[in-house]
Amino acid sequence: MLLSTFILHKCYLITRGRCLSTVKLVGKTALITGCNTGIGKETALDFYKRGARVIMACRSLERAEEAKADIEKSCNNINETGHLVIAKCDLTSLKSVREFAQNILDTEPQINILVNNAGVMMCPKGETEDGFEIQFATNHLAHFLLTLLLLPRIRNSKPARVVTVSSRAHIRYGINFDDLNYKNRPYVPAEAYSQSKIANILFSMELAKKLKEYDIEGVNTYSLHPGVIKTELGRHLNATLFRGARSLIGFFLSPFMKSPQLGAQTTIYCAIDEKCANETGLYYSDCAVTNPAKVINEENAQKLWEISCELVGLGDYNPFTAEDLTNLKNIS
Repeated sequence: MLLSTFILHKCYLITRGRCLSTVKLVGKTALITGCNTGIGKETALDFYKRGARVIMACRSLERAEEAKADIEKSCNNINETGHLVIAKCDLTSLKSVREFAQNILDTEPQINILVNNAGVMMCPKGETEDGFEIQFATNHLAHFLLTLLLLPRIRNSKPARVVTVSSRAHIRYGINFDDLNYKNRPYVPAEAYSQSKIANILFSMELAKKLKEYDIEGVNTYSLHPGVIKTELGRHLNATLFRGARSLIGFFLSPFMKSPQLGAQTTIYCAIDEKCANETGLYYSDCAVTNPAKVINEENAQKLWEISCELVGLGDYNPFTAEDLTNLKNIS
């Protein structure tokens, strides 16, 4: 029975959730956060093979250089590959996000694809330099700020897509708008992770709504569950659960996990596939639209948007009407 279940699941992983598009990205620019490993690296590899200029936004420049070399080496025999560019971006620091965004505006004339991929999972309790809970800050606030700072340039690069990697873990808990940063309640790593993944979906949903309200066509948004992947994302489990938790969980789940290559398929699908070119604000799994949890609704999306704008200090800046900025100094 267990063997047959295992075989069926492996067949499911092989046959489902693959991006089959052959579209090329020559002349396009894609920006991916957190792509020195895991599904981010696989996404960068795919875009590079398709001919894109790929900006690898990573916290560690050393590890990004290693990933870049690996990707280029693996594509030695492929013609018409793109170009890989490394840039430092530390998502635990809003200052770093602003500096990175300014660098991109100064050097990149277009951004056709933005993939908000980087993330942390179930890490020990801690705060960023800005005073925010680490998972909420890294997984949501940093990507929220980055997307809005770059949005005028994205608007001028149409057709363009904004893809945000969430997780099915968003279904496990709710979102506490009164204490998003765990100032007044006990910190639960899994709950904080789930809340940040809820925020990813709400952000993508509200961004699509506001683009429509401002009659901006040609910029579509997507959020997604990549699957349970064999990556480094679970590196904090030993600290937040118990010693040996990562190995034990990996032992039981390993037969049912996707490889990073398979895990990147839904991200790639949302970013480039023609079949979803006219869809926006939806949530995907295995390269298909799926329904998120009930907490994903218009009221929560609008509330999170307003709170996020205040937390990251956007002030009067309106990314839907602002000119294509080259100087962010006037945005606090």
